[in-house]
Amino acid sequence: MLHARDAAEAAALLAEESAERIAVLDAGFVGHRHALRLALTDPRFPAGALPGAVAVAGAPARDALLAAARRLAGQPAAGGSLPDALADALQQDGVPVQRPELGTLVATVPATGEELAAARAAVAAVDEEAVRLRRAVKARDGFFTTYCVSPYSRYLARWCARRGLTPNQVTTASLVTALAAAASAATATRAGLVGAGLLLLFSFVLDCTDGQLARYSLQYSTVGAWLDATFDRAKEYSFYAGLAIAAGRGGDHVWALALAAMVLMTFRHSVDFAFMAADQETARNPVTAGTKAQTGNTSPTAQLSNRLDRVGWTVWARRIIVLPIGERWALIALLTALTTPRTTLTVLLVGCALACCYTTAGRVLRSVNRRRPRTDQAAREVAILADAGPLAELLAPVLRPVARRLPALAVPLVAALAAAGLPAAVYVLGGTWASVGAAAGYVLLCSLVTARKLNGALDWLAPAFFRAGEYLTVLALVLRLDTASLPAAFGLVGAVAYHHYDTVYRLRGGTGAPARWLVRATGGQEGRALLVTLCAVLVYGGTPVGAVGHEGPGAAALQGVLVALAAVLALVVVAESIHFWVFGDATAEHDESGDTA
Repeated sequence: MLHARDAAEAAALLAEESAERIAVLDAGFVGHRHALRLALTDPRFPAGALPGAVAVAGAPARDALLAAARRLAGQPAAGGSLPDALADALQQDGVPVQRPELGTLVATVPATGEELAAARAAVAAVDEEAVRLRRAVKARDGFFTTYCVSPYSRYLARWCARRGLTPNQVTTASLVTALAAAASAATATRAGLVGAGLLLLFSFVLDCTDGQLARYSLQYSTVGAWLDATFDRAKEYSFYAGLAIAAGRGGDHVWALALAAMVLMTFRHSVDFAFMAADQETARNPVTAGTKAQTGNTSPTAQLSNRLDRVGWTVWARRIIVLPIGERWALIALLTALTTPRTTLTVLLVGCALACCYTTAGRVLRSVNRRRPRTDQAAREVAILADAGPLAELLAPVLRPVARRLPALAVPLVAALAAAGLPAAVYVLGGTWASVGAAAGYVLLCSLVTARKLNGALDWLAPAFFRAGEYLTVLALVLRLDTASLPAAFGLVGAVAYHHYDTVYRLRGGTGAPARWLVRATGGQEGRALLVTLCAVLVYGGTPVGAVGHEGPGAAALQGVLVALAAVLALVVVAESIHFWVFGDATAEHDESGDTA
């Protein structure tokens, strides 16, 4: 701790300091310690400030602070706090300064004895630890999480913080617990299924705890945000596999249901993420959504939704209807413990399908009534989510003149036609060469969609349709040709889904699209659909044996091909993803939007 009497001395000290994070605090500051934590130690922002204190992190912000101090040193002395003046100067110089909402917390620089006494009394009147615990909980969350988990998980987060545990360690513990739940379910015994349900619930408690621990101790990190989001999907989909294994032990084959559940959840999330990318003005600013600045130029549907949010019971009803992660995992845990894997997956499929229809319909209504045009940045992100590969890239110059003449609603219609047409054709045609022709038509339609700027009212639906088209093609192939290949198909779709989720998290974290070489190396969604269809035809020689091709040497070869494709794809995308998130320079962040994925 260094002391300076004025701006000149502060500038001299700053010139000699090279620490990663530097704070300037008024000696007369009176306030809560947690108020200082919020403003001065949050790693997500280059600068933070509150009355009487300012902090910067990183060389650019340090240089800006030094320049501001030197500028103030050359000016006549003025009243007020030097940290406040430095914070204002940083803001004027273009450095974003985070000023946290303090609520009941106190932060002030008293000018008189009376103000000092009043400030100290205000500090003593507030239970700082209670405020800190309350702030550890996400402001907007699902009903089950808010009322059944967060009331006690916040104390678990504090327990972890006092023992030096990090959010990443808690996140990893949540993953291990969920994998143990999947393994317990796979035993196919009633005791194992009950234990699986309990372990899955405890995994969700830990999943809530890691974020609360990050907020409680302000331990945000890029790797932590990535692990938290990625592990959620890995935990849920691994549990689906555990249920399928359990059913198989009892002679009931539900791998198709497990794969369909993963396809449906990925489609639903694709709708969510693509809509958020297209509707960046409100989706990425949930705190200001509903204000005049936001609602003045939005759709009537969005304005109605904002008005409903002011009626308490409608808020919780709508959050439950969408079956967010808390409600969904509680439902899965309960059904696993009390019923059969088939019942669990069937109810999950029905519930998620209804939730998906509800959310998609609402977003479609918002989009068709939207008054504000899509931004170019939004169009670029939707195109990135479409995951167009080298084939679409090659065909784009040829198809662009035609694509530009398509009417407004042609993009989602063409994407939907492609997504429904290829799986249907593959299932009907089986492993024949005609199915390759259908896949080539799919490539053509996908390329036509991605050849134009995706800034239409409903263009954001295209990535979700492409997810469904690619994944359902794999499902249709194995259902038609060899149902024994369903576990391998589950692995292949899981590897592809990881790549798509990773793309979403990069965009939401502000780190940009995956490297173009990665998209090309993985073939793009249209290239993979064509490849898996062609491989099925080659292993069956274009003439599958029997009505559905389950007999003959082609079945075993198909399993081997799917396993090989899944392994290669998983190796490439996971290795590149780990390298990007662990060794990259992405800004630390944490999900505060309250999205109920």
